This record gives sequence, C-alpha cells and structure tokens, in this order.
Amino acid sequence: MAISTVDKEHMTLSLDMERLIQERVDELTGARIEQMVRERVDEAMKKDPAKRKVAIIASKGTLDMAYPPLILATAAAALDMEVEVFFTFYGLNIIKKGAADKLQVAPIANPAMPVPMPNIIGMLPGMTPAATWMMKTLYFGKHHVATIGELLEQCKELGVKLIACQMTMDVLGFKREELLDEVEVAGAATFLAFAREAHTTLFI
Repeated sequence: MAISTVDKEHMTLSLDMERLIQERVDELTGARIEQMVRERVDEAMKKDPAKRKVAIIASKGTLDMAYPPLILATAAAALDMEVEVFFTFYGLNIIKKGAADKLQVAPIANPAMPVPMPNIIGMLPGMTPAATWMMKTLYFGKHHVATIGELLEQCKELGVKLIACQMTMDVLGFKREELLDEVEVAGAATFLAFAREAHTTLFI
C-alpha cells in the first residue's frame, strides 16, 4: 500500500519529535545525575572530620619558638577546628607552671633575629635577657601581640587540647604537678591516633 505524502510528513515529524524528546530526557537525566553527584560530594566533604582537625607538635621552648604553635592553635580553634598541640622535648617548658612568661630568646647562633649580632657579642653575660627584653618590648609589645601566658589562656577558652609527651617528661624529669592543670599527659601513639585523622599536621 502506497504511503501518501501527508503520511510521510507525519512520520517524519513524529520521528523528529521523538528524537527531540529523547534528547531532552537525556539532557535532564544527565543534569540530574551531575547534580546528585555534586550533592553527594558536598555532603561527604561536610561529614569529613579530618578537614576540621589540626595537629601541632611543639618541640622548642624558647620565646620566639613558643609563639608559632600557640598562634596557629588559637587561630584554628577560632575557626571552629578541633586542635591538639603535642609538647615534646624542650616544648614542655611552654606549659610549665609559671614559666610561660619567663621564656627567653638567645641571640647567639640566631642570625634571623630582627637585630642580628655576632656570636662573640651574644656570648657576653646578660645578652640573653637583653635580647628577650627587646623581643618582648620593641617587637611583640609594640604591636600588641598577646603574651605566651595569654595565648595559653586562649587555648584553654577555645578548647585546644594541650598534651605533654610522657616519654619526654620521664627523660627530662618533669613531674605532672609542674605542668598546667589543663594539660593532658600521653604518649606519642595517642597523639598520632589524632594526627592520622587530621588534614593539617605541623611540626614546629
């Protein structure tokens, strides 16, 4: 049976319409799948606890080296991150009762100081107290930087967990009662269990 011209045109329109509908369905389906994937990724990122964790190791106990771990810890905690600071070796001096604001900075073998001085001068009696006074007064004090004691207090208020290394305490003869009350005592394994889940781990 012969197919009329009208029937042919109708069939062509039907095929074109079907193709357009299919293309539109594929487009909408693809867009929906892309949206669902994006939503799942966003949801996973929100649930990822590691990106909200910061692990910091404080290994030095001089005035200039006490600032970085505490400033970073308080900044991270203020951004609603979970923060742990692990104090090991000389870093224990930072969390010793009554010692925070007595930390000093030695000018000898410290060429990065704002006012570098030859080692022969830095070795003279009284140069370490002088360098400490200069650092506290002419630099930190002038720019209204919080003291180490104030930063430790901020850590306490912001919920930063301060951990003293048990092994270092044993080696250096530190007793628990010598440390700040809010400090916890734990071994490296305990801190590493937290650090392995953190996206940010800093050694200072």
